Order: sequence, then structure tokens, then C-alpha cells
Amino acid sequence: MINKFILLSLVIILSACSQADKYDAGYDDGYATGYNTTCKIRATLIEGDWDNESYSKGYRQGYQAGSLACKNKD
Repeated sequence: MINKFILLSLVIILSACSQADKYDAGYDDGYATGYNTTCKIRATLIEGDWDNESYSKGYRQGYQAGSLACKNKD
């Protein structure tokens, strides 16, 4: 019984962490897309997990940062 409780607790904890981890993935995708689009380098393949709030927020912030980095690269 204790093993089942521990397993269930671990699953709950890990599923909660996956939401937080999506911010970093979104930021990285957004940064790459913002930089590449602004500098007119190439299209960028991204994860695109738009249903995840953390991913979407990270993507928006990363896109702005990547675009600004391209504009200020010289």
C-alpha cells in the first residue's frame, strides 16, 4: 500500500513539474523564432505547445528577446 502511495505521489509531483518546464522550452523556441524571423535567416521548427500557458508565455517573451538581439547584433 505504501508503494502505491509513493508511486502516486511521484506521478503527481512530476506532472506538476512538466508545466513549469514548458516555460523554458517556449522561451527557447520563441527566441530562436524571433531572432531568425527578424534577421530573415530561415524558418524555425518549434514545439508549439500553445495549450500550455507556461509555454505560451515563455514563447512570447523569448520572441521579443530574440528579435531585439537580432536588431542589436551590430
